[in-house]
Amino acid sequence: MNKQMSLFEEESERIMPLASRLRPETLEEFVGQRHLLGEGKVLRRIIEEDTVSSMIFWGPPGVGKTTLASIIAKSTKARFINFSAVTSGIKEIKEVMEQSELDRQIGQKTILFVDEIHRFNKAQQDAFLPYVEKGSIILIGATTENPSFEVNGALLSRCKVFVLQQLSVDDVTTLLSNALTSKKGFGEQKIIIGEDELRMIASFSNGDARKALSTLEMAVLNAEIDADGVSHIDTSIIEEITAKKSLLYDKGGDQKYDLISALHKSMRNSDPDAAIYWLSRMLEAGEDPLYIARRVIRCSSEDVGMADPHALPLAVAAFEACRDIGMPECNVILTEAVVYMSLAPKSNAMEVAYNEAAKDALEGIAEPVPLHIRNAPTKLMKDLGYGEGYQYAHDYEEKVTAMSCLPDSLKDKEYYRPTTQGLEAKYGPRLEAIKKWKKDHRK
Repeated sequence: MNKQMSLFEEESERIMPLASRLRPETLEEFVGQRHLLGEGKVLRRIIEEDTVSSMIFWGPPGVGKTTLASIIAKSTKARFINFSAVTSGIKEIKEVMEQSELDRQIGQKTILFVDEIHRFNKAQQDAFLPYVEKGSIILIGATTENPSFEVNGALLSRCKVFVLQQLSVDDVTTLLSNALTSKKGFGEQKIIIGEDELRMIASFSNGDARKALSTLEMAVLNAEIDADGVSHIDTSIIEEITAKKSLLYDKGGDQKYDLISALHKSMRNSDPDAAIYWLSRMLEAGEDPLYIARRVIRCSSEDVGMADPHALPLAVAAFEACRDIGMPECNVILTEAVVYMSLAPKSNAMEVAYNEAAKDALEGIAEPVPLHIRNAPTKLMKDLGYGEGYQYAHDYEEKVTAMSCLPDSLKDKEYYRPTTQGLEAKYGPRLEAIKKWKKDHRK
């Protein structure tokens, strides 16, 4: 009978989905979230020191929220209860809470994991509160939504929020490689699949480990098997499974930089259609949207600058939105940003000004700061003439003085030369008027 049970268990495990078979059981097996679980990081210390308290994991799907809660339960030798917002009502919650309180009195800890805690209504969330306060349970909630808006304030104030990040392509590729060698995965099968194909699956998953492992499992099931029983998985099989053409490129190689160059030059040349195309090429190939967003920020000052000062805050807002919501939702946000940069009036005066100043800073002598614009926080500095003759612009009716702020050797140097594009057209005359006033009033 025992032998039969073990065979049944073995068969049951064999037919489990790959993602379930490979679910990590220890922190060492867990991939990703190094900002929380790296050596010496706060969450790792809490787990290792067994000082776990109620917490909420906030992050996108498939990044390990449930798995991490299970690992914490094992590490802290706590009873682990998995609650569903869909099937659990207040009655079930109170029954579990009362049993957990009894267990606490005999020294048994209970970790209650609530997946999709944002789906619980206010009454259900309130039912947890007294037991969290008493310590009857350690509540670990998981949510893909901002807990500030979806979790009751009273409950949220008693929980530490940890933000789990979308898995990188490298993280997911590591998981896929482990699946091919692990006995729980395909370690006992002969499978040939290249690094490019693994990264293609990883990119398709958008940082979702479950999605990636399910795709790999489908690829193995649909692989070409040769006479020696070896399964061969190529790009065409993955494209068929994902219904998505491979746009992979070497993210550390020339093609990545060719594409980002094409995007930047399209924005600079006021070509929104080309900019959108190159943007989509990169995003659909799995490029990190934050990498692209950083380039858009650069473009906002390098190529637009004072011709449209609103370009920079818009680009920064696009970066923050991409960071907060991730792919695929942020693709339209980046589209808006690159179209704005494409249509904005253009000026490279910021880049030219900086480069010329940098050349003087590097090639010239290290000019001392003029005494009159140095700080003088001590009596000695004042006695040495620091700050002597400084003119505070706000004390003057025109809010400007004729005082020079450059070293004598550079006092007539001009770095910023406004163009006539966009709003910069009005800054140019203002700058000329300021310079003329200073010249006329300089002694």
